[in-house]
Amino acid sequence: MQETRVLFVCLGNICRSPTAHGIFQAYVDRENLSHVIRIESAGTSGWHVGDPPDSRAMAAAKSRGFDLSRLRGRGFTASDFLAFDYILAMDNDNLSAMQALQPSTYTGHLSLFLDFSQQTAYREVPDPYYGAADGFSTVLDLVEDGCAGLLEHIRQTRS
Repeated sequence: MQETRVLFVCLGNICRSPTAHGIFQAYVDRENLSHVIRIESAGTSGWHVGDPPDSRAMAAAKSRGFDLSRLRGRGFTASDFLAFDYILAMDNDNLSAMQALQPSTYTGHLSLFLDFSQQTAYREVPDPYYGAADGFSTVLDLVEDGCAGLLEHIRQTRS
């Protein structure tokens, strides 16, 4: 399998993208692919650079066996187009922000993360930050499904 670099992106990099980062890392580790698949997450805003994920996101992930505690927020930059094969946005606003920075020479994959999901009820991962606690469960459901689809896609296209 070719080395593959994946970047998950949301607004603040404290809820959705670190959840995807942590879950996808667990899936990659479980399949013994961490030597060829590199994973990071970022936010289109700089509000939470250096911060750990939201405590509610960490607790929800932990309830399903995923540890996000080592992750720290960072901002998305135009140089990420040089470093990542897949840049996956959690929603259309973040996708648009990255498309505005995308160089014409980028040959990787820039899209919504849920393009890899089997479910069809959601196209975007909803931001749970200001919502009810069950929003974090919805995020987990969507992210787990999307991560499974993404891993299968990478296996099929990057072998």
